Amino acid sequence: MRAFWLILGGAALLLGALGVALPVLPTTPFVILAAFAFGKSSPRLHQWLINLPAFGPMIKDWEAHGAIPVRAKMIACSMMAAVFAISLYVGVPRVGLIAQAIGMSIGAGYVLTRPSGPKKTDQNKDI
Repeated sequence: MRAFWLILGGAALLLGALGVALPVLPTTPFVILAAFAFGKSSPRLHQWLINLPAFGPMIKDWEAHGAIPVRAKMIACSMMAAVFAISLYVGVPRVGLIAQAIGMSIGAGYVLTRPSGPKKTDQNKDI
């Protein structure tokens, strides 16, 4: 099973890296999936990913609170809307538009219903 999680983590990280350059591909969910998979297969890779300045805070928020930062939510929803608009512009068939609308609505609904940060009660624990 360790090899499975390691391969899944590597593939998710690769897709997340591609998502940095391709607006159609989301980065955040793939990086979070990579952290999860590396957590099951390689503590060293998991720690490396958490220590990356670009992704570490986001992964820590997700692992601790299931939270997605507001900025990441805005980017994700904006990219989905942009891809849908481009699809309309280039004349994607109606079936494709319907499939996109359903998939993106589910994705946006999930992203937007996640907390944006620590719960109020969690913020006061250190005081």
